[in-house]
Amino acid sequence: MFVRDKIAVSIGDPNGVGPEIAVRAAAHFVGSALQPVLIGDTMVIAHYAKREASHLPLRLFVEDTPHDGIAYVAVDTLDPNQFQPGVVSASAGRATVEYVRIAVDLVQRGLVRAIVACPHSETAINSAGIAFSGYPSLIARLTETREDRVFLMLVASGLRIAHVTLHESVRQALARIDSDLIVAAGLAAVRATEGLGIRNIRLGVCGINPHAGEAGLFGNEDDQITLPAVTRMRELGIDVTGPVGADLLFGQRRHDVYLVMFHDQGHIPIKLLSPLRASALTIGAPIQFSSVGHGSAFDIAGKGIADPASVIETLQLLHRAAKEK
Repeated sequence: MFVRDKIAVSIGDPNGVGPEIAVRAAAHFVGSALQPVLIGDTMVIAHYAKREASHLPLRLFVEDTPHDGIAYVAVDTLDPNQFQPGVVSASAGRATVEYVRIAVDLVQRGLVRAIVACPHSETAINSAGIAFSGYPSLIARLTETREDRVFLMLVASGLRIAHVTLHESVRQALARIDSDLIVAAGLAAVRATEGLGIRNIRLGVCGINPHAGEAGLFGNEDDQITLPAVTRMRELGIDVTGPVGADLLFGQRRHDVYLVMFHDQGHIPIKLLSPLRASALTIGAPIQFSSVGHGSAFDIAGKGIADPASVIETLQLLHRAAKEK
C-alpha cells in the first residue's frame, strides 16, 4: 500500500498570496510520497485551483484521498463578498486564524502529521479583534502551551536561527529577557534541530549587546543574563558557545543552530541569504508547525506571479525530518 506523509497547508490570509502558492505547492507534490492537504475556504481554493492547476481534480480530504488531485479540507468561514485579493480586511484575518485552528485539530486527531501555514497579515487579524503577534503565540494558545515557551526558528541556506523574542519593541524585549527565557529558547532550538535529523548539535548564542558587551564596555546585560544562561545550558550537556557578538558568530559559521535575542538579529541574515525561501518553524510546542519566511504580498495577490518555492521547500523540510526519525 502506498502510504503518504500527509501535511496540512493552511492557506494563510485568503486575500494575500497564500492561497495561490498553496495550490501550486499542492500540485507540485501530486503523486509523490508527500500529500499536502489544503485548509481553507472552498471558494478561495477552487478559484486558484481552476486557474493554477486546472488539469487536477480538487477532492475533499479523507484518509484515502486519491493521489491524482489536490486534497483540501473545507473551512467555509469567509463572506464571499470579502474575498478580494490584495485587500487587507478583518474578515480575512479572522478566516486566517480559523484555518490554523482546524489544521491544529487535524494534527491532534492524527489525520495529518504536521502543518505548514502560508503568510498571514497581523494587521488583518488584529483588526478582527484577535490579539495576534505571529503564528508562534497562536500555536501556543491553540495547544495550551505557555506563550513564553514557544519560539520561532528560521531555516534557510544552511542557517538555523532561533529567536528568544520576536514581535515586540526592543525596549519591551530587553525588559523581558532573562536567563530562564534564554535557556528555554536554547533547549527548544536544540530539540527542534534534532527533530530535523541533525546530531551532536553545536549551539551558538549571540549577545544582547554589540560584542556581547565587550566586558561591560557596551553594557553589562550579557555578563548578568546571557552568560549565566549559557553556563546552565552547558551544565545540561549542550555543546554551546557564547555569548558572542552576532556579527562575529555568524561570520564564523561554525555552529548547527544559532540563538539570537531579538527579531532583527535573526531575520536579517536569513533574509539577506534567502529572501523568499525561508522556513519559519514554531518550536517548543507539542506539534510540528512551520510557516514561511515572507509576508502576504498584497501588492501581487491574485496576479498569478507569486513564487511557491518557500511552501514547497518547507514541506520538503518537514517531510525529510519525518524520515530521519
